[in-house]
Amino acid sequence: MADTSIGTPEQLRDPDYTPPLHKAIPLGIQHVLAMFVSNVTPAIIVAGAAGFGFGSNSPDFPELLYLIQMAMLFAGIATLLQTITLGPVGAGLPIVQGTSFAFLPIMIPLVAGKGVDGLAALFGGVVIGGLFHALLGTFIGRIRFALPPLVTGLVVTMIGLALVRVGIQYAAGGVPAIGTEEYGSALNWSAAVLVIVVTLALKFFTRGMLAVSAVLIGLVAGYVYAILVGILPVASITGSWNSAAAFALPDPFRYGFEFSVAAIVGFCLMAVVSAVETVGDVSGVTKGGAGREATDREITGATYADGLGTAVAGVFGSFPNTSFSQNVGLIAMTGVMSRHVVTCGAIFLIVCGLIPKVGGVIRTVPIEVLGGGVIVMFGMVVAAGVSMLSDVDWNRRNMVIFAVSLSVGLGLQLEPQAVQYLPDWASVLMVSGLLPAAFLAIVLNLVLPEHLPEDTAAPEPGRHRQPTGLPLETPRH
Repeated sequence: MADTSIGTPEQLRDPDYTPPLHKAIPLGIQHVLAMFVSNVTPAIIVAGAAGFGFGSNSPDFPELLYLIQMAMLFAGIATLLQTITLGPVGAGLPIVQGTSFAFLPIMIPLVAGKGVDGLAALFGGVVIGGLFHALLGTFIGRIRFALPPLVTGLVVTMIGLALVRVGIQYAAGGVPAIGTEEYGSALNWSAAVLVIVVTLALKFFTRGMLAVSAVLIGLVAGYVYAILVGILPVASITGSWNSAAAFALPDPFRYGFEFSVAAIVGFCLMAVVSAVETVGDVSGVTKGGAGREATDREITGATYADGLGTAVAGVFGSFPNTSFSQNVGLIAMTGVMSRHVVTCGAIFLIVCGLIPKVGGVIRTVPIEVLGGGVIVMFGMVVAAGVSMLSDVDWNRRNMVIFAVSLSVGLGLQLEPQAVQYLPDWASVLMVSGLLPAAFLAIVLNLVLPEHLPEDTAAPEPGRHRQPTGLPLETPRH
């Protein structure tokens, strides 16, 4: 329910309305709390996949801090593009941008075990993919027909399925601990389970700020528990704090720039799906906050900002940015449509991104504690995909498309050696599982007849047909 003490109902539905500063700032920070964990987690996961050492004495420690710092900084900058706008770039709406989980199945194989050396190709793909994403803004409306809920729901479900293994590995002690006595120990799992329990308790039994920031508070509870039981030595915290600078600016092309076919193709293909999901988020913002449909100008501007924000982030060593759906829900809950509220949150993110000591504290979160949080987040990605699939008319045709696409995509994830004779660039794309599944679903959906011969003309008992098309809001993490 909207808080009318902030303004009149008409003002609350106006994106250009500026609430009193003493209320706008807390509302903006509330938006940051809702997305903060999801925003920095991809940087930690990619660093872990690359083989970075997480200790403050590790030679990779400054690089891990930098990746976390850039995730915060460029989430804030990309959000400003959406709220303040820059010519045609930006929707002029309260859209919060952050690092996308959707690209992780592409990024992890690109950097796996390569350390810092794997980042040049990755960020080359981020820049090119971001420019391609911005280009999509000129015709995004004309390609939505190729991405109905059958396709987008499958893609989102596959993203979650590709990542749930990471959550379990983290909760058990992290990839470096596999094969040791500590891996999967009761102590490790106790930290992860505590995070899950606290998160669920806050999400379902509280309201307001506590419910919105449930995952963040759950991680704080797990962090304190890890200190008390000895998982996290206090010396590690002070070492990370002292090792991190008080202020630092971003460094362009810090990791070099490399053209990789696998990275460019992967990021460009995922940009299509991300762009269409952003359309859903823009529609969700205008529907939930103002009770109207999004205009073509808003959809085009949001897509431009998505792509340009990603391209600029890639230059400075950050990952693809996208609109965050949890913040779409927050706007519907608070009833405050002001883009200037989100601007306050963006400025807060930028300040955090310029202070590496913030990243130093985040870095000390034990992998087991983080595992509890990402189990919840990645599970929600799967649930979001299933929710989208509920809009599909499950006739035999669509069941065949889904079955074939899911079998090939999930099978390649589980058995990557099946494509070992492909060129390296093609192998990286195939073993993600995501792109072959999406490609098959799109092609089959376009070329197969609407009904298989054995389909009956009438719906089966207990079923009803629903129109295909992208739902107004695609849940995203």
